[in-house]
Amino acid sequence: MKISAIITFLIFTCSATNYSQTIPIHKTNEKINIDGDLSDWKTSFLGPFVIHNSGESATQNTFVSLAWNDQNLYIAYHSDDSKIVGTPQKKDASIFNTDDLVEFFIDPDGDSQNYLEIGVNAFSSNYDLLLKCISPNCGGWNTTMSFDIAGLETVSKITSEGYNTEIKIPFSSLKTIKNGNFNQPKAGTKWKGNAFRIDYGNTTEYLALQYHKSLKHGFHQPEEFAVFEFME
Repeated sequence: MKISAIITFLIFTCSATNYSQTIPIHKTNEKINIDGDLSDWKTSFLGPFVIHNSGESATQNTFVSLAWNDQNLYIAYHSDDSKIVGTPQKKDASIFNTDDLVEFFIDPDGDSQNYLEIGVNAFSSNYDLLLKCISPNCGGWNTTMSFDIAGLETVSKITSEGYNTEIKIPFSSLKTIKNGNFNQPKAGTKWKGNAFRIDYGNTTEYLALQYHKSLKHGFHQPEEFAVFEFME
């Protein structure tokens, strides 16, 4: 099935996911190749994304799907994009300031500290950022780009409609986060986090799967992160 047909179907089946109680991560026994080709992706897509601090409709659609097995978390994005902004860049470049990209935030223990931000642009360039603390209650803004997710895989593929992105995050790498309180997920495990996109095309838009009710600017509002639940 062509991606355009898939996304047309998703618009009618998955458009009511914003501010759902939980966002499902379905377990899979299928082999997932990280190649940017979504034609073999089996798990339902969620979306479309909305403006991150208002819930208003975005200019261009974004959908995301999540899956897991005993070793890895998998994330797939489909981003409509009529004007892709960006270039191939080195690992851990600050592409969030310049390039169209998708982002995923993970806070396994939900305490708003020691959580991860992963970003990937349309050319497969990525960064992984550890946010140790962003609140005055724990010492203020303290982040590091030196933390690397061992085994992280990211591939984007430019299409006639925009670009697709696939991400693989090994659970084993999350065990190394100091004070991250990571435990191997099982059915029923709940994590905090969110899926985002920055679109620098004709109109700059900051988009989210679940928007922030506080109307604050910026993606880093961990107290308002969505809840992801691992499902069988």
